[in-house]
Amino acid sequence: MAGYVEGMKRTLVTVVGVLLILVGLPLLLLPGPGLVVIILGLAVLGVEYAWARRRMREVTRFADRQVAKLRRQH
Repeated sequence: MAGYVEGMKRTLVTVVGVLLILVGLPLLLLPGPGLVVIILGLAVLGVEYAWARRRMREVTRFADRQVAKLRRQH
């Protein structure tokens, strides 16, 4: 039973994460928070997948560098 529940959790996380990314992609061109939705999708996928956690670390590092750059300009 535990394997079934774990498999269902992984499936749900995958479906929700991929859907968020797919919704976020057109929002990059349309009015809406595309980047935020895509990052949220990666965060959801990161619950189950190491590759998504690595991408999130890269995104976080990039954002930190950009914030530091903005702070230096002001």
